[in-house]
Amino acid sequence: MSTRPSGRVTIAHVAAEAGVSRATVSRVMNGLATVDPAIGTRVRAAAEKLNYTPNTVARSLAIGRTQTVAIVVPDLANPMFQETLRGLSRAAAKDDYRVLVADSVENPEEEVILAREARRRCDGLVLVAPRMDAARLDALLPELAPVVLVNRSSGVPGVPVLAVDYASGIRSIIAHLSQLGHRRIAYVAGPSASAGDRARREGLQHPLPTAEGAEIVVIPCGAMFEDGYAARDAVMDSRATAAVCFNDLVAMGLLGALHETGVAVPGQLSVTGFDDIQFARYTVPALTTASVPQNELGEQAWQRLRALLDGREPDQDVDVKPHLEPRASTGPAPGTEAPAGRTPREAPADWMPRGTRTEA
Repeated sequence: MSTRPSGRVTIAHVAAEAGVSRATVSRVMNGLATVDPAIGTRVRAAAEKLNYTPNTVARSLAIGRTQTVAIVVPDLANPMFQETLRGLSRAAAKDDYRVLVADSVENPEEEVILAREARRRCDGLVLVAPRMDAARLDALLPELAPVVLVNRSSGVPGVPVLAVDYASGIRSIIAHLSQLGHRRIAYVAGPSASAGDRARREGLQHPLPTAEGAEIVVIPCGAMFEDGYAARDAVMDSRATAAVCFNDLVAMGLLGALHETGVAVPGQLSVTGFDDIQFARYTVPALTTASVPQNELGEQAWQRLRALLDGREPDQDVDVKPHLEPRASTGPAPGTEAPAGRTPREAPADWMPRGTRTEA
């Protein structure tokens, strides 16, 4: 009867315990299907008995994979990107993959460096809302394959895309405010390098018919709490009756600044966000926003990346249509009466194949 070795258990110990060669143990531990099932069972039983832990570096060399993937985000402090990461990590863990995280801190140049470095160390990559310009992104994507793109569009063949229809989302917000009687609306803009900000501005240029006649005032801002907080004076000076913020964080910062100076929301100014992060419904007042299912985006990104890693055809690209979440931070424009009925809630976000999207 064998006994457990006193030192570190190696593949040789497992081989001796199971009565097979070290090569056979290696094939079993690496999940290769060329081993007789009965022998595989015996090897795994020996490994469990000896409490054997495979050398991950050696295993990676043997199978040509690290069992890790990377995600690159513009700002991990933003809960929106945390939700995407959570969805990706949980889905990948079910397939015994781990996720490494890189934060480019809203720097397009750093983003390129991080993407290349992460890809060299991992089996695949998920790029979330990259800030680099379209030409540079399209040139970089083939170098990063296998790669999945989230919250951004690209025409590079072989790169799965999970895009968000930001223009449709912003139009639904403007339509909601227009129905409440708002005619002068401030758009508190996001980072200049953000493709999502550009898409929102495009939506502002082509509002839904129910929002025609609304005047939009663009106020430069950013993407974080402090940016929204600092934008208070510019918003008030604009004489707008409603502020449409780039995202929920900006809206929360603005709400805090307005509260400090006694500006009633929504009595004097309605405020909306975008993304519907976890905290949006708990602000005072609760924040009206356009909801994007970021957790699902992370899960869908993993499904497509896993397909690429396995040499399979990934599911088709999709455009996610945000849906309006009307809450207490929006109300009738000052001097107007409340509408007879509450603004109808829009249909839930849809996962639609690209090219078949219908406008809200």
